[in-house]
Amino acid sequence: MKKMEEKILKEGTILPGGVLKVGSFLNQQIDTPFMKAIGMEIADLFKEEEITRILTIESSGIPIAVSAGFAMNLPVVYAKKNKSSNISGDCYSTMVHSFTHGNNNNVIVGKEYIKPDDKILIVDDFLAHGSALTGLIEIVEQAGAKVVGCVAAIEKGFQMGGDSLRKKGYKVESLAIIEEMTDTEIYFREQ
Repeated sequence: MKKMEEKILKEGTILPGGVLKVGSFLNQQIDTPFMKAIGMEIADLFKEEEITRILTIESSGIPIAVSAGFAMNLPVVYAKKNKSSNISGDCYSTMVHSFTHGNNNNVIVGKEYIKPDDKILIVDDFLAHGSALTGLIEIVEQAGAKVVGCVAAIEKGFQMGGDSLRKKGYKVESLAIIEEMTDTEIYFREQ
């Protein structure tokens, strides 16, 4: 998605440690017209697939998943990073490492929200090492459901998470793939 690449170059900031800050449009402040375009792009990428629901992880993946949900007329489920008092009953769970926060989270989804006959599209904001998507795939597998595909707004191709999932046979799409990122420059993979 050329618009995503342009937005990254115009509004993104490279921080130390290989971190790309896109808070002005993606994960702190939401550029709603742009988010609508993201949802429509995701719907177009997966228009041939039979999908029954979208799964993401809190919190930055939620706006993207909801935009795709609106465009595809599908429900959106999100994995919570902590069990709270409003979650009752059995849950699917797995451990996910956060590259950005440098910690591990036990993410959970109530069993009533994913059924064995579901065909799931997994959505997230970033795909770096693939920990979040791998954790969400594990949750879908625990439910006996099927992963139809995975999509990320931004993939850090140089961290190999997306390529690793593709080698395992998953359909993985990214709206922009950063092939290389220095302290001052961003280079995108041709798609």
